[in-house]
Amino acid sequence: MRLYVNIDHIATVRQARRTDEPDPVAAARLAEEAGADGITAHLREDRRHIQDADLEGLGAAVRTVLNAELGAAPEIVGIVGRLAPYQATLVPERREEITTEGGLDLARGDPRLAEAIGRLHEAGCRVSLFIDPDRAAVAAAQALGVAAVEFHTGRYAHTWRDGPAALDQLADAARDARDRGLAVHAGHGLTYLNVQPVAAIPEIEELNIGHSIVSRAVLTGIHEAVQTMRRLVDEARAAR
Repeated sequence: MRLYVNIDHIATVRQARRTDEPDPVAAARLAEEAGADGITAHLREDRRHIQDADLEGLGAAVRTVLNAELGAAPEIVGIVGRLAPYQATLVPERREEITTEGGLDLARGDPRLAEAIGRLHEAGCRVSLFIDPDRAAVAAAQALGVAAVEFHTGRYAHTWRDGPAALDQLADAARDARDRGLAVHAGHGLTYLNVQPVAAIPEIEELNIGHSIVSRAVLTGIHEAVQTMRRLVDEARAAR
């Protein structure tokens, strides 16, 4: 099971002040040192968190593999294609959403999606599609000729305490995707409390997790951060 760490919300904190810290590239290095198998970053059209320079820096610095998430907008596809990360995951994107709300609607037959897949393949990227865990979406993804699908686990994340229905749906879709020759990934809303049942599904080979890891890092790292600032301030006063 591969764990890819999404570092978008490191950039979210930085962009709140439009400053230079925390640095997503530095966070990616630390995540790799801690055991991440890959780094995920989403370059949105509105640049709400990851910036173009971040993606370039990650492309140069990541020692494992870089998974670039993106919508099908030609400008963004061009940027990602030029950088040619190991993996490119196409996701739906709406400017008014807080976070990605579901999988790609492959039933629409959006020509921009097929064009984006073609351009990313030409750049040498392994292409994955972020879809809902249902068989119709899996069949449509297979028809588009991609290597992998990533299942949106939002329904499971919101209902896992209520019963096994969403987990069963996820497992069924994962089996179907594997039977069709697709690699199976999953992510969205996975936390320290709910991740293990998803990680136990044998067909799923990669998880993309970001917000929960960044949230925990804020709390588990605050003790050292305050101690260090306390020491610097006290040293300065003592030197007067």
